[in-house]
Amino acid sequence: MKRKIVVAAGAVALLATATGCGAADMTKQSSPYANAAGAKTVTLSVQSWVGARANTAVAQYLLEKELGYRVDTVQVDEVPAWDALSQGRVDALMEDWGHPDQEKRYVEDKRTVTDAGDLGVTGHIGWWVPKYFADAHPDVLDWKNLNKYASQLKTPESGGKGQLLDGSPSYVTNDKALVKNLKLDYQVVFAGSEAAQITQLKQFAKEKRPFLTYWYEPQWLFNEVPMVEVKLPEYTDACAEKGTKDPSTVDCAYPTTPLKKYLNTEFTKKGGKAARFLKKFHWTKADQNEVAQMIAEDKLAPEEAAKRWVRAHPQVWKEWLK
Repeated sequence: MKRKIVVAAGAVALLATATGCGAADMTKQSSPYANAAGAKTVTLSVQSWVGARANTAVAQYLLEKELGYRVDTVQVDEVPAWDALSQGRVDALMEDWGHPDQEKRYVEDKRTVTDAGDLGVTGHIGWWVPKYFADAHPDVLDWKNLNKYASQLKTPESGGKGQLLDGSPSYVTNDKALVKNLKLDYQVVFAGSEAAQITQLKQFAKEKRPFLTYWYEPQWLFNEVPMVEVKLPEYTDACAEKGTKDPSTVDCAYPTTPLKKYLNTEFTKKGGKAARFLKKFHWTKADQNEVAQMIAEDKLAPEEAAKRWVRAHPQVWKEWLK
């Protein structure tokens, strides 16, 4: 995901996503339907991590089936998504893990992007170990003891050091800085994507092997691979401010962030029922994980996963249409 959160403004990450995150350069291309004059269309930005895909799937399904819109989706990295949103190349970003620089530039200064409220889900990035390893070695949950376990956590990819497994290189992560500044005998190894990271974590769990991984909440994998968070030095505003000036100085935990939605300002004014619906879209971590797991684990098409969730939870989504 992660995902994607920025300690120094960047989450998660998140992660990045994360889930969570990469595709088109939206400064150079866009949906042919975005901002089409008089057309009843909506273009949604979607990030690559599955939680973000779950949001978009349900929003798209309801916009099409209940409100009669044509919906186009475009996969785009976290920061370029803000550029695309500002330019009207996409109408809505359904899950942002915290980008203060972009918020200041586009929401406060240019006013080309409008805050559309909380998604209803709280995002958090951290370092995690499997519960079976934490149960056997409780002191691993304090970062000060991680070097004690480095030899047990090394892999062929980590060069003789313990492995800290990250997801996509495009996710925002402070892990290299944390390893260096906390003087940890670990090497950050990128799986390449959220899906690849999940595959590795599931394989480790199947073999009951220990691992240390960058991971994030919400994420459906916790249902299958129980994990426990390692306590890093406490997150502080001072640490964040220092990291904003120089990301290589970050030496504290990632923040916990309410995930937010953003709309193109012109779309906010002229998007009618669609804009009002997206502002009201608000669900729980359990809701998101339910859809995400159907997509990622049950291999359902996003539309089918959305349809099943919509049928099962009318009391939730009908409030978004009022």
